[in-house]
Amino acid sequence: MLNIPVLRWGKPYESLEVADVLHFATGEPIAKVSQANDGIIRRDMRTAQKARDILCEIPSSDLIAKIGKAADLFESATLPLGDGTQSPEDFVHQQSASTGLPEHMCKGNMSKNSFVLRNMEKILDCLTRGLPLDILTNGWGVEDRGVVVSYQAQTPILAAVLPSNSPGVHTLWLPAIPLQMGLVLKPGPQEPWTPYRMVSAFIEAGIPREVFGLYPGEAAAGAAVLAACDRSMIFGGTPTVERYKGNPRVQAHGPGFSKILLADDVVDDWEQYVDLMAESIYINSGRGCINCSGVWASRHTREIAQAIAERIGPIEALPPDNGEAGLAAFTVPGMGKAVWDMIAQDLKEDGVTDLTSQYGDRLVEQERASYLRPMVVHCSSPEAAIAKKEYMFPFSTVVECPEDQMLAKIGPTLVGTVITKNEKLIHAATNATHIDRLNIGAIPTTKLNWLQPHEGNIIDFLFRSRAYQVPEAQLAGA
Repeated sequence: MLNIPVLRWGKPYESLEVADVLHFATGEPIAKVSQANDGIIRRDMRTAQKARDILCEIPSSDLIAKIGKAADLFESATLPLGDGTQSPEDFVHQQSASTGLPEHMCKGNMSKNSFVLRNMEKILDCLTRGLPLDILTNGWGVEDRGVVVSYQAQTPILAAVLPSNSPGVHTLWLPAIPLQMGLVLKPGPQEPWTPYRMVSAFIEAGIPREVFGLYPGEAAAGAAVLAACDRSMIFGGTPTVERYKGNPRVQAHGPGFSKILLADDVVDDWEQYVDLMAESIYINSGRGCINCSGVWASRHTREIAQAIAERIGPIEALPPDNGEAGLAAFTVPGMGKAVWDMIAQDLKEDGVTDLTSQYGDRLVEQERASYLRPMVVHCSSPEAAIAKKEYMFPFSTVVECPEDQMLAKIGPTLVGTVITKNEKLIHAATNATHIDRLNIGAIPTTKLNWLQPHEGNIIDFLFRSRAYQVPEAQLAGA
């Protein structure tokens, strides 16, 4: 069994307090992880500036080359982990065993992270709109058009309080190192694997270990990270998002409430979009904020819901090492039952019908874990309470709503796929401030373009554009 330490600016630290990471099905310990307390975190953050100072001595182009090497190491190498090592196969098995995510999905998320690392130069070029990266290093510079610009770093480090349920979110903090920001990560209790393996790959690729902090711990550790760092990401539910709403120091990522809108000019041909809708709901076990949680149309909604239910309703819970497994387990005892009880209460409302019930029980309880099989629920009105819900499994409502009311009724939407050729609706959707990522046409909500920002541009979060003037003579030598 592995013993995994706290990492305090690259130095391993074994705490007297440890927590076991357990196999979700057997209860067998997989690793013992040292726990960081808030005092250690606060003390270490006093020297956070050193991390940026170290990275600013290394050109961004060199850092990009190193993380390209780290991509290969992360995906293919046996790397140090605690008092042992971890092969790619170990990583996949361990992550699946503690999170309940099927092994082939864990492997897919490895590839996703590696893809982002390998394409970091293109990604940063798009996110900065072609800004030379040395301007971010120096704080100012001259653009190609001869204009002085200034971008002031708002923090020496990027911190992230990470979840246990969706390993794919780690792509969001990967740009920090080539932006010459140190990394402070508080891993999720069941998913220490990705942050530790990623940091190990970075270090093996030649990035100084002194720029990394890994602080596993309980909720107090996460709170300490958020309090001590000037720019942090956090992942959680709606209450988490609401708690940090309007706080410029915290970028909160929560439920996506992503949706597909079938406009009146295409809805009579709804059959040709069933595969797209089913994929958007079901892929990656429905655990991502980009998974579709609502399909909206003005007519044919009952038939649409029935067709999607026929596709995903029969899917069974399979062991995580089965290559056909499509569902992730709820690994916290009682969570699956609690979620089902909330859904069952909403199903009692008039005009709400579960069209997947005919394919067997949705809740599958095991000795130490549970599964929820895919659900498709028809709502005859957008006012139904369940039409405003999202859950961590393949779950979607199909909502009947007049086209001219859709944009006003859908509420906050991370990804909105609007299938239409109606220019008036396209214009209205383009101007809808409650849709973060907009797809016009038959594009799954789960299809990402890594060259575009996801739920806020990390450049705008970490840097501030400001006015900056220098004498002509100094400008000529810049």
